[in-house]
Amino acid sequence: MMRRLGVTALGLRNGPHRVRVERDLEVPAADGVTLLADRYAPADVERAPVVLVRSPYGRRGPFGLMCGQAFASQGFQAVVQSARGGFGSGGVFEPLDEREDGLATIAWLREQEWFGGAFAMHGPSYLGYVQWAVAAEAGPALKALSMQVTASTFRDAVNVGGAFALESALIWVDLTARMKHSLSGITTGIMSPRRARRAALSGRPLAELDRLATGAQQRFFQELLANGANTPFWDRRDFSATVSRVDAPVNMTGGWYDIFLPWQLRDYAALRAAGHRPYLTIGPWFHADQRMMRGSVGEAVKWFRAHLLNDPSQLREQPVRLFVTGAAEWREFPDWPVPGMAEERWHLQPDGALAPAGPPESDPDPYRYDPRHPTPFLGGPTLLGETRPSTDQRRLERRRDVLTYTSAVLEEDLEIIGPVAADLRVRSNREHTDFVVRLCDVAPDGESLNLCEGMRRLVPGAPEAGADGVRRVAVELWPAGHRFRRGHRVRVQVASGAYPRVARNPGTGEPIGTATAMLTADQEVLHSPAHPSAVLLPVVPAR
Repeated sequence: MMRRLGVTALGLRNGPHRVRVERDLEVPAADGVTLLADRYAPADVERAPVVLVRSPYGRRGPFGLMCGQAFASQGFQAVVQSARGGFGSGGVFEPLDEREDGLATIAWLREQEWFGGAFAMHGPSYLGYVQWAVAAEAGPALKALSMQVTASTFRDAVNVGGAFALESALIWVDLTARMKHSLSGITTGIMSPRRARRAALSGRPLAELDRLATGAQQRFFQELLANGANTPFWDRRDFSATVSRVDAPVNMTGGWYDIFLPWQLRDYAALRAAGHRPYLTIGPWFHADQRMMRGSVGEAVKWFRAHLLNDPSQLREQPVRLFVTGAAEWREFPDWPVPGMAEERWHLQPDGALAPAGPPESDPDPYRYDPRHPTPFLGGPTLLGETRPSTDQRRLERRRDVLTYTSAVLEEDLEIIGPVAADLRVRSNREHTDFVVRLCDVAPDGESLNLCEGMRRLVPGAPEAGADGVRRVAVELWPAGHRFRRGHRVRVQVASGAYPRVARNPGTGEPIGTATAMLTADQEVLHSPAHPSAVLLPVVPAR
């Protein structure tokens, strides 16, 4: 009864089945370490299909209720396992090193007398990543995957456009360092963003920030600083090359403000290219959004009923379901990117204007970026957000190191659904520098709400400068599904920092962990017929 009440308190639905629980089942890893798991089973169903959940955040408390009790009450067995090094499982936690333990757990699962020959996997974030780590090798018994706000590799999410994702990395190492029991995640989830922000704003070198946040140096954080995107460290933790080999049907849930969304959509594209038909849901959520977490359990139950119990009656007809912000409505589509969108180039113009027409002859717009006083991050993709992910940007836009380009008042609604990108022509007195682009919706009262953003770290020769010093910079923004309403305006921000979401660029080319010298960067954004800059919008054609 207490477990059923707990499921209800989490905003989830209890199923009709009474649930029995076996605690602390011992799972042998390949190297002899013992991993612990709890098994939730419907008391009146023999050898029901299994839902496997592997978690570094514990197997009891809210996770046990959400991933164990909730599924078992719906007629599935649920095995919820604590990953290596935490909550009773042996060994030392090695972040993102989950393939061997995952495969060992599946081998153990197949040998249990209560295993009926079919299983699925479920979970958000890290719990989704562990699914990709084994999915291509799990064998035919794996019948379905249900994953939320995750990707088959975290390589590019940690190095966003080449810039180190400082705040998310600090929050996560603080979170995992402090979680000691099943309820500690609640208080830690509240305090970790504050400790990470306080450490980031200390002005100390990056290599010292983990100690400031957590009280001790964290090996994983130091490894992230020491290893760029293209290293053996990441190669063995990158499962994107195996996505196309996964045969089990995949149900994905993402959020427009989730830190992993662009790479989750790459996984979707890889499955589609391999001939599969994954389901995809994107809502108005950030990474740890509880609305998404609650809804994903119900969606997983429908998915597992279809693929484990041969009951597809609750599946929607169209595989892609998107929430269109601005319109505040859900839409369903046959695929992603949504077919029929028209890519429009909206050009940056002189005097801070933005329009589809090409720019006239004009002088560049200059600004100075000072890494000692970096341009801040004010709302956007976040791991554990303390504020709304879509936030009024006017305070940021008043800064001298932020350029804005704003359209005329829209006479008709303008709707975009799909990938968003920027094509900038820039000049800088630093070969090492960053550019950040953000798309906003400006209301009639002047409120400027961020919709999506992207960033690009420039290094010598990438991209190459022309004889006039101009570099063409492609920036991939987060995708969007949004309606700009009649009477609103479209705005593009250009800056060179988003701190502490990404680490500041010191302008020196020194290793980011130990850099102390800070060089200002004099930037220019060009908008002329010879050097047009634009944002590329996936516009829904007028009906």
